[in-house]
Amino acid sequence: MRYRSLALAAVGLLAVAGCATNPDADQAAYAQRALIGMPKQTLLSCAGVPTRQTAVDNVEYFTYSSDSLQTRVGPSYWGGFGGGPWHRGYWGGADFGPTEVSARNCNATFTLKNGAVQQLVYGSSTDSPAGRLSQCYAIVQNCLPLVPQQPGPAASAATGAGSRAR
Repeated sequence: MRYRSLALAAVGLLAVAGCATNPDADQAAYAQRALIGMPKQTLLSCAGVPTRQTAVDNVEYFTYSSDSLQTRVGPSYWGGFGGGPWHRGYWGGADFGPTEVSARNCNATFTLKNGAVQQLVYGSSTDSPAGRLSQCYAIVQNCLPLVPQQPGPAASAATGAGSRAR
């Protein structure tokens, strides 16, 4: 019975870990909505000079690029005899295993019309959506603090603001 409880607890922890989110990816996805309407001057001040830009029929396109390499060193074990979970045994040991290297990239294209952001689209060859969005966050992270915060219902009630009929 005790082992069954431990097994159920382990399954529960794995289920919760599977629901974990990537905050950088969440913020990059949020930026696609939040940066709409941002003035061109503000975009240039927070994101910098674009990697590429062009204009067609009074619509400007600013493309920013971000690239990175992620490395991870995996463990490697070799065993002898007499080992167990708490003792590696005789003539056995551990070492660093193969190094995994993965490249991440993002191209963020801002569409501007009448001097303000109309759309933000991400493109990438990174295979996982979370990895792609995490890399895109590097482009928009300095712009997000400049987005005006909308007061929530609790803030409206506390300040007396809101939609009340008079």
